[in-house]
Amino acid sequence: MFQKIPARALTDSVAEQLLDKIQGGTFARGAKLPTEAVLSEEFGVSRTVIREAIARLKYEGLVESRQGSGVFVTDQAGIRPLRIDYTDVDTLEAVLQIVELRRSIEAEVAAQAARRRSDAAMAGIDAALARIDTEVAEGGDGVAADVAFHRAIAEATGNPYFLKTLAFLSQYLETATRVTRTNEARRADFSRQVREEHQAIAAAIRAGDPDAARNAAQNHMYNAARRLSQLGDDEGIDLPVSPSH
Repeated sequence: MFQKIPARALTDSVAEQLLDKIQGGTFARGAKLPTEAVLSEEFGVSRTVIREAIARLKYEGLVESRQGSGVFVTDQAGIRPLRIDYTDVDTLEAVLQIVELRRSIEAEVAAQAARRRSDAAMAGIDAALARIDTEVAEGGDGVAADVAFHRAIAEATGNPYFLKTLAFLSQYLETATRVTRTNEARRADFSRQVREEHQAIAAAIRAGDPDAARNAAQNHMYNAARRLSQLGDDEGIDLPVSPSH
């Protein structure tokens, strides 16, 4: 029923195979998993590895223990949380793919912000935009202010799911953003471009023009990817991506 796995990454492998069986319907919602002894034999691993894999699935809310009865698939197991393994986004190519995904979302976020923003929300966007220049002028990298600017736009939509999605993606781009902003600070043309792109997004939102806001956001993200790619070509780097704290 299960594939034998090598000694390395045992817990990850067992957890992933079990997850595949749950997602594929082999173990339906409410179904009881095989015992530790059975799983240990079928996987060819120790019971300790099985317990660790089960513990991981429990942590994610996919299975639960019932005293005296065993381990069962939960009702919410069919809803798998969105996850991206940090080891999957540790290269420039992977970061650019995340930027590509974010571009589609940022464009719609800007358009909806232009349609829905209140005066208070617009003031928040303008304040966040001004903080970028202030941070840079004070010798900072402007990363926190840059993130706050995009967050303020998402907040202006009134849609909390835009905010949550962008926050999720941004954690994988923190290092890339920091590297690119450091590079942009050394390049007057890059620094000017970023400032002008941000200003164009804010202006379109202020004017209540969804199409212009969408185009400005897309342009900004296209150019961000181009600048990041150029940095990789110029310096031959791989970008380590670490979780934000």
